[in-house]
Amino acid sequence: MDTSIVLFTRDLRVRDNPALAEACRAGRVVPLFVLDDAILGRPAAPNRVRFLLEALACLRGSLRELGGDLVVRRGDPAAHVARLAERTGARAVAVADDRSAFAMRRLAALRELGPAVSVHPGVTVVPPGELTPASGDHYRVFTPYSRAWERAPRRPVAAVPEAIRLPPGVDPGPLPPLADLTGGPTSPDLPEGGERAGRRRMAAWLRRDAAVYDDVRDDLAADRTSRLSPYLRFGCVSPLELANATGEGFRRQLAWRDFHHQVAAAFPGLPRRDYRPRGRRWNRDRDALDAWRAGTTGVPIVDAGMRQLRREGFMHNRARMITASFLTRNLWIDWREGLAHFDAWLLDGDVADDAGNWQWVAGTGNDTRPNRTLSPLRQASRFDPAGEYVRAYVPELASVEGRAVHRPWRLPEERRRSLDYPPPIIDLD
Repeated sequence: MDTSIVLFTRDLRVRDNPALAEACRAGRVVPLFVLDDAILGRPAAPNRVRFLLEALACLRGSLRELGGDLVVRRGDPAAHVARLAERTGARAVAVADDRSAFAMRRLAALRELGPAVSVHPGVTVVPPGELTPASGDHYRVFTPYSRAWERAPRRPVAAVPEAIRLPPGVDPGPLPPLADLTGGPTSPDLPEGGERAGRRRMAAWLRRDAAVYDDVRDDLAADRTSRLSPYLRFGCVSPLELANATGEGFRRQLAWRDFHHQVAAAFPGLPRRDYRPRGRRWNRDRDALDAWRAGTTGVPIVDAGMRQLRREGFMHNRARMITASFLTRNLWIDWREGLAHFDAWLLDGDVADDAGNWQWVAGTGNDTRPNRTLSPLRQASRFDPAGEYVRAYVPELASVEGRAVHRPWRLPEERRRSLDYPPPIIDLD
C-alpha cells in the first residue's frame, strides 16, 4: 500500500483540505506538522504561537477521530520529512500551495529529497499564480484583478476523508507548551484557536451578520465583522467555503487577500521594500513611534485601535486603516515600523496581506491614489459617531459624553486635567 506524507503548514483543518483528501484516497498517510526553528528562532509573536498550538491540538483531535494522528516535530521541515519518508517508505509528499518567500524555499528543499512533491490549493480561494493579465506576470491593480477573480472557476470543496490510515510504528510526539516556544506576553482577550472554534464562529456570523455585512462592516462600535481572519490565516476555516457562502461585499475582502498573495508571490520583497518607490522621506521620531505603539498619542480614535490590538490581538479593519494612515501620513514614520508592530501582536498576522495593506496606506504599494490621507477626526466622526468604540478601549475617556470624546483637548481645562489623558502629539485642528 502506498504511503504519503501530508505536510500541514497553513491548512490546519480536515474539512476542505485538498492535500489531505487526495493523499487519503491514495493509501496510508502520515499527517505532519513541523515547528520550524527558522520561524521560531526569530522573536515569535506570542499571540500567534498560542493560537497555533490550540489549532494543532484541535487538528490532532480531528485526525484521531478519523483513525489517524498528527505527527509533531520541531526543526527543519525537509529534514523531518526525509526521516519519516525513510522510516515509513513514503514515496509522496503533499503540501498546500503557499507562495511566500519562506514557503517557496521550503518547497524547493522538499523537492530535493526524492519523494514526489504535489502542491494543492487551499490557502487562498484562487491560487496565487492562476490569474495573470495579458501584460505581465501578476495584477498590479486590484479592480481588474477582482473582476478576473469573480469570473474564475472554483474547484469543488474537498470532502472530509472517511478514514486515515497511519503507518505502524510512527511516534506522534507531544505538543510543546507555550513557554517552550515563546517567552513574551499574550493579549488577555484572545479567541480560541482551531478548526472547531473557527467553524462555530463562521456559522454564527453567517447566521446573524453576513447578510448585513455591507451595512455594518465599517461601524467600529457595532463590532459585527466576521472576526474570521485568524482562522483564515492558519487555515482553520476554508476561504473557498466562505467565498461560496457569502455575498459580494465579503467576497471582495477575500479577493483583496488573494490579490496581496499574488503580489507577494511576484514581489517577494513586499515586507521589506517599497513596491512602488516614491522617494518618501520618513521621520525617525522614536517618541512619536512609542506613543503610537502604546496608544498614547492623544488622538482617541488612534489610541483606541492600538489598545484594541494589545488587548485582543485583533483590530477592526477600519481602525487598522486609521492607525496606519496616522503613522505614515500624519507622523511620516516608515510603514515598516508599523508593519513590525502589527506583526508582533496580530493573531491574523500574514506577510502578504499585512505588507500589502501597509504599503497601500503608505502610498508605496498598489493604491492608484498614492497621496490618499485619512483624517483621523473625520474618520472618527463618520465611523464612531457616538464615541462608543473609543470609550470601550480608552477608559480614561469613558466619562466623556457624545462626540466630545474625539476632541478631548477642546474640553475646559479643569475637565481635561481630570481625565489623565495626554494632549495630542500633533495639532489636528
